[in-house]
Amino acid sequence: MQLTMEGVLALAPDDSSAKAARGLTSPAKWPLLGADERAAWGECQGSGSKPYQTQVDFNGPAFRCSCPSRKFPCKHGLALLLMRAQDSSLFQGREAPTWVTEWLASRGEKAQKKEQRLAEKAAEPVDPQAVEKREAQRWRRIEAAGDELRRWLADQLAHGLGALTPELLRGWHTMAARMVDAQAPGLGQRVRDAADGVRQGEDWPERTLHRLGLLQLAGEALARRATLGAPLQADLRAIVGWPHDKAEVLAGGERVADRWTVLGVIHDERDEKLVERRVWLRGERSGRQAWLLDHAFGGRGFEQGWVTGMGVEAQLAFFPGASGLRALAVDPIGAPEGPTWHRPTWVDEWQAISSRVAACPWVTWHPLTLTDAVPVRDGERLLAVAGDRALPLAVGETDAWALWAACGGHPLQLFGEWDGQVLRPLTGWRTGALAPCWQRSVA
Repeated sequence: MQLTMEGVLALAPDDSSAKAARGLTSPAKWPLLGADERAAWGECQGSGSKPYQTQVDFNGPAFRCSCPSRKFPCKHGLALLLMRAQDSSLFQGREAPTWVTEWLASRGEKAQKKEQRLAEKAAEPVDPQAVEKREAQRWRRIEAAGDELRRWLADQLAHGLGALTPELLRGWHTMAARMVDAQAPGLGQRVRDAADGVRQGEDWPERTLHRLGLLQLAGEALARRATLGAPLQADLRAIVGWPHDKAEVLAGGERVADRWTVLGVIHDERDEKLVERRVWLRGERSGRQAWLLDHAFGGRGFEQGWVTGMGVEAQLAFFPGASGLRALAVDPIGAPEGPTWHRPTWVDEWQAISSRVAACPWVTWHPLTLTDAVPVRDGERLLAVAGDRALPLAVGETDAWALWAACGGHPLQLFGEWDGQVLRPLTGWRTGALAPCWQRSVA
């Protein structure tokens, strides 16, 4: 497993965990350190009489520690990998203790049981008529909600955006709640987002009209859902907030086995207890791009770790839909290795985005790689200039200074999420480097 300090720190659930991990990298704090081709392990002396048993499975990586921390990975697991990245000669032990071998064996058993459950579920008899009846009932409610939404949108445009008052905006939130009651929470969230964006920024009228236009398009699509193709129907189902069953995706989704380079990882806090993680990948052999979506509750972190800049041999199962981006990782995940370099042209990237928008106009984030880009300040805006073109960047002041320092005035390969208006940069790379020279700070 090829490790870098930056890649390990990118796995931290928050900045405080990363800082605490750096403080635990003294070998004197670890009376036991060992590793083999599969895993690394160690005992870290804490405040109690018994040291914490920490272990990392390189296939993932995956973490386990006997400390009481609810964060995942904890500071001990991060520190163990940091020391491994700094000096692998510290890990002299080659025979794994029982508590390590038992954990690795249990992970293998869980993976086998998971595959078995999927196979059993696929073999279970299903009453297609009952399933069809339940789905038809829900679609009728959603389609009725779509009709109501279109009438409401017509009323808002008739009044005009300039006439919006706090009282009228409360009505937008009422409409959002009605969408949730009609089993279309995705439409409700989009109405709330449109309401929250009113009078936020100078271009808020254009952004609000864009959001309302996508809602109108969703209502029109619901009205003629039966005439749409299966991929677009699957996307429409996701738009209204009717999630696809992950077990069904793993069992029947399109599978692509490849060596995937982790282009970027980002954590967004949705509320005080919910963290959303998006992992962006690119396949070496298939050229396919993919994003993995996970959520963690209560600061527990994520079971599967993804090291930015690493390449992993893995099989992905893709969700149905015309956009062809979202996927699930199928166990087992190979040990991370070095990345595979890819330098797309401007035309290639925008052609991919335009094709994706044409297939599914509701895609929120698009992966975008800018080759030979330089960050430039333009008044209060920060731009990424590549050739004779420039894109606005959405990046905080601290990250912007770090990006400038990493760039040093020289071109970088910049990867980020494009939302149709601004690029949210996640990683910056120097040509041919094995690890990114800049990463967006942990949220």
